[in-house]
Amino acid sequence: MSERIEKQMAFALEIDKAKNIFRQTHLSSNGRNENDAEHSWHMAIMAYLLKEYANEEIDIARVILMCLIHDIVEIDAGDTYAYDAEGLQTQKVREDAAKERIFSILPEEQKAEFIELFDEFEAYETADAKFAHAIDNLQPLMLNHSNNGGDWREHQVTVEQVYRRQGKTKLGSDKLFEITDRIIRDNIRKGNLIE
Repeated sequence: MSERIEKQMAFALEIDKAKNIFRQTHLSSNGRNENDAEHSWHMAIMAYLLKEYANEEIDIARVILMCLIHDIVEIDAGDTYAYDAEGLQTQKVREDAAKERIFSILPEEQKAEFIELFDEFEAYETADAKFAHAIDNLQPLMLNHSNNGGDWREHQVTVEQVYRRQGKTKLGSDKLFEITDRIIRDNIRKGNLIE
């Protein structure tokens, strides 16, 4: 085999480890915790299904790839829960180191492409990144709602915390924020979020 395909195959095997990174979010119907690979796959399908609701014109292939690679860094960095203030303080440093190690397995130009996409997603400035983030916010919210807010109750999450995080959804999609807001208000009524 050529060195190029050896690197590509090594990367393909390395990212299998994402299946062992479990998130705080549970699968629907009170299932087990979801893993990063399931989260990314679910996001990619949702992005394609809901692309018509993006606020701006998007390149859906780039959005889908962002969805698929955005949590690969958690193989090294671990999952940082969205409402873990302490973990969020070190998240960027941990993820930057992971990004360099994991994407360096690839041939140089593919490493550069994946790092560029990852950084674009993190910067939250382009239409593609804003829509990918809207999906990244909506997917766990939808699962948590299907579980009667169990993850929020378990971690004693406040309404303010959820709106602070979900407020950015409207940058990518006003329509998806309408759905988000409806879900949040429903969980406030049910007492699943601390006011």
